Parts: sequence; structure tokens; C-alpha cells
Amino acid sequence: MPRLPRPITVEGPPPDPRPLRRRRRRETGTAWAFVSPAVLIVLGLSIVPVIWSLLLSFQASDLVTPSRWVGLDNYRALAQDPNFSQAVRNTLLYTVLYVPLSLLFGLLLALVLNRRIRLVGLYRTLIFVPFVLSATAQGVLFSFILDPEFGAANSVLHRLGVSSQGFLSDPSQALLVLVAITLWSGTGFCVVVYLAALQDVPQSLIEAARLDGAGRRHLLRHVTLPTLTPVTVFLVLWQAIQSLQVFDLVYVTTKGGPLGSTTVIVYFIWEQAFKNATAGYGASAAYVLAVALGLVAGAVRIVRRRGRHRLEGARS
Repeated sequence: MPRLPRPITVEGPPPDPRPLRRRRRRETGTAWAFVSPAVLIVLGLSIVPVIWSLLLSFQASDLVTPSRWVGLDNYRALAQDPNFSQAVRNTLLYTVLYVPLSLLFGLLLALVLNRRIRLVGLYRTLIFVPFVLSATAQGVLFSFILDPEFGAANSVLHRLGVSSQGFLSDPSQALLVLVAITLWSGTGFCVVVYLAALQDVPQSLIEAARLDGAGRRHLLRHVTLPTLTPVTVFLVLWQAIQSLQVFDLVYVTTKGGPLGSTTVIVYFIWEQAFKNATAGYGASAAYVLAVALGLVAGAVRIVRRRGRHRLEGARS
């Protein structure tokens, strides 16, 4: 059978890429039209103020008269300011006391509330309610309760035969009282997070440990706590950041007093920027705090990474 001749095809002109480009431009323009409000908000409320405050930290400014460039003078003055040193010490003491105690109480309460007990839902709600209250409401409430003359706390102590206490008006007690108030309100967050983590502990691990003869203490030490390590790292970072930024409670209750015993870094920043009209000096203190927060986050991340590598090495 003779082979048929191969048909001859003539290629047409290449397609015009301009319609595709126009469609892509329209899609890009539509996307930016939807995204632009959020972008403007982020730029206007976060990025621009951060850059502006960084430049302000190198200036002498009261936010009213024209500012003057002073370079690193604000940071040098911070290093020699005894009030700033006291604020740093107060903040570190507050953090060192609050963070571990909140995690300890949160874990203990979570272990108790993770059991099947009567009215457990009510107990969980009551423990979490203080966390929902604003720091301003907490400050007003405890200012009345802890008032040295008319407060309910001293009235109870008087009936128990204990002498009246100064509480928020006593320089030796004020910071410890603020830590106690924050524990009352902030521990509920740790309880909720730990409760969620405890309910995700694999039951197979618990049952296997019980079959091997592990008691309650060994289960907690060798099964539960290692499983809660990622949650604990998160809570350490979260609570440390919250404690380093405490302001509302101090402002409502003590205003940094008495005798500067409760002046923390954020209150010091507010006082310098808006009360003493030295905004540049306050901005420099704010950036010192920002660097400290970055170091805390970096340290926690390094510890978490090393723990993960150690766990992977143990498994292998």
C-alpha cells in the first residue's frame, strides 16, 4: 500500500501575550486594593512608630519644641541614672518572682483540675475569671482591699491578732504585693494552657508506664513533665514578656512608689516621656527594654532548640 503524503502544516502567528499581562495586572491591582488597608494600618501603627521612636532616642525632644540631635547621650545618661537602675532591678525582681511561681501554681492547679471531680467545670471557670479582668479593674479592687486604714485585709488581720500592714504603701512590701496580685490574675492562663497540654498526653505512654510499675510520682517526672516541655517553654517566654512590660497595675495602684520601690521599666519610660517631657530619653529606655525582650526570646529559642536536639539524639 503506497504511503500517504505527509500533510503540510503552516504554523500561525504566536499568541499575543498582552491580554495575559493585562489580566495579571488587573489581578495584582485587585489584590493590592484588598490588602492595602491592612498594610497601611501595619505601617501606620507599628513600623513607622518604631522607626520614628528609634530616631527619637538619639535626640533631645519634649514632643513640642524642635528636637536636637544628641547621638548616644541618652543611652550614656541611662547607664548613669540611679532611677533607671532601680527600675531595672525592680523589673528583674518582679520577673524572677512572677514567672516561676505562675508556672508552678498553674501546673499544680492543672494537675488537680485534670481529674474527674465534682463541679470541675465551675472550678476551672473561677480560676480563669481573674485573667479576663483588666489590670485597671484589678488595681482598683485591690487598692480598696489593701488600703492601710480602711481596707478589708487589715480588718481581717486585726481580728486574727496580727498587726496592720502597709501593703502597697510600704516600700518593703509593695513590689511583693504586686507580684501576688499578678499571680492571682495571671495564673489562670497557665492553668488553661497546661490543662490543654495534659489532655494531649498520650494515654499509651501512661498505660505502658503503669504496666512497668511506675507510680504517680514517676509518671509525673518521666512521662508528664517531658511531654509538657514545649508548653512550658512557651509559657516561660510569654510570662517573661508580660512581666517585663507590666505597667497598668503599677500605674493604678502605686504610681511607682513608695520611694520608687515599684517603679518598673515601662512606668519609667512613661514617666520620662510624658510626665517629665523628655521623650528622647524615654525612647532610649524603651529600646533598652526592646533589646532585653529580644534577648529573652533568643535565649528561650536556643534552649528549646538544644532540648529538641538532645531529645532527637536520645531517640536515635
